[in-house]
Amino acid sequence: MKINSIPFLGDFIDGQFVKPAQPNGNIEKRDPGDTSQLILEATYQFEHINLACEAARRAFRSWADLSMDERKGFLLRLRESYINQSDELANIISRETGKPLWESKQEVQTMINKIDVTLTDALKLVEEVRIEKASGTTPGFLRFKPRGVMAVIGPFNFPGHLPNGHIIPALLTGNTVIFKPSELTPATGQLMAQVFETAGFPKGVFNVVQGNGEAGKRLVMHESVEGVLFTGSYETGFRIKQDILPHFWKICALEMGGKNASIVWDDCDVAKAVYENILSAFITTGQRCSATSRIIVRRSLGKKFIDAFHEAAKRISIDYSFENPFMGPLINSASLDKYLRFQGIAKREGCESLMRGKVLELSREGFYVTPSINMVNKLDPESIYQKTEVFGPNVAIYQVDEIAEAVHIVNTSSYGLVLSVFSNDREIFDYCFSRSRVGLINFNRGTVGASARLPFGGDG
Repeated sequence: MKINSIPFLGDFIDGQFVKPAQPNGNIEKRDPGDTSQLILEATYQFEHINLACEAARRAFRSWADLSMDERKGFLLRLRESYINQSDELANIISRETGKPLWESKQEVQTMINKIDVTLTDALKLVEEVRIEKASGTTPGFLRFKPRGVMAVIGPFNFPGHLPNGHIIPALLTGNTVIFKPSELTPATGQLMAQVFETAGFPKGVFNVVQGNGEAGKRLVMHESVEGVLFTGSYETGFRIKQDILPHFWKICALEMGGKNASIVWDDCDVAKAVYENILSAFITTGQRCSATSRIIVRRSLGKKFIDAFHEAAKRISIDYSFENPFMGPLINSASLDKYLRFQGIAKREGCESLMRGKVLELSREGFYVTPSINMVNKLDPESIYQKTEVFGPNVAIYQVDEIAEAVHIVNTSSYGLVLSVFSNDREIFDYCFSRSRVGLINFNRGTVGASARLPFGGDG
């Protein structure tokens, strides 16, 4: 099956696509599930970051001065554009990330739903509040206003949904946006720019610039940027935090990965616990910040749960994104190499391999691997394997006798994002809730699948 490559239109600046006249570099994007397929060849130019910042800054005042209802109207038109181009968006997301088409369709629907939730629920968070007798008999007001130009730095694993989650509320509240897609998913960023163009936003309100890590650094450090909204790796997020430390005026929201745990207690619904943990560990080939990386099971249930989990993992279908599998490839060769390297690290650090992760050769050349499961016989907070986010289809299993041991293992990680607790005893859940150092906790459901109506963040 030959799929045509996509023509590169350039960066989307001030309402039009502009190709770099003097490129600083290029991006060649291939399908990770079929590397013979070229998706997009793009170039980037650092000067375009200045042009985009200037355009966003010029557009800010008039956009901020529109009424909320007027800005809502633009977002409703964007919603229609998303719906009209949903198939194209899902197809390009699958081609760029390798994730199954059914999953990409879910991602596009989530992008549409984000507009609905922002318009109906999220605006309540920025409503004006009148405080009677704030000072003596004088009333006071809590009032929010837009800040200016927001830089949105997107990840590869959800190249539409995650940046969209920053973009929509930023625009609705009167800010302008410059979006830099991951260099691993440039075509999704270009298509999003086309969707915005179709929706007819004013010039400069939404801009897209392509580029590498250096381009992202120049964008977040630009003097015209008032805020940085990032989702991605810990390493990149840490560098962003360092880069903008002198820029005290900038707001900064960083979501930087997870080493999420699931506690499986002996009074739970075992079949449900197996299903939820399989889904959370291996969906998106484990490339989710909220993926289950560690399962902590009560020893009395250990053999029954582990055997069932292992058998379910062996039945996972792995194939090309358009063949309707459960799991596709990893994003690139570097991720594949890292995944395989951690198989050896786990073994050297004394873990028992219950299911070895290896390269999977299919009819198409791609970055396919099998899932892996390791039994950790001894907690070691200094273990490279036990403390590192592998970002692949790998799970470490621990066995404990007491719930306090389980929570202690949860809290040894510096990633405090999501915890799942599987038990029929509400007191077990309450104990975990009060003592675990995480931002999100789920009861009898897996670690993936956050609600747009709830906050999303960790406690690291």
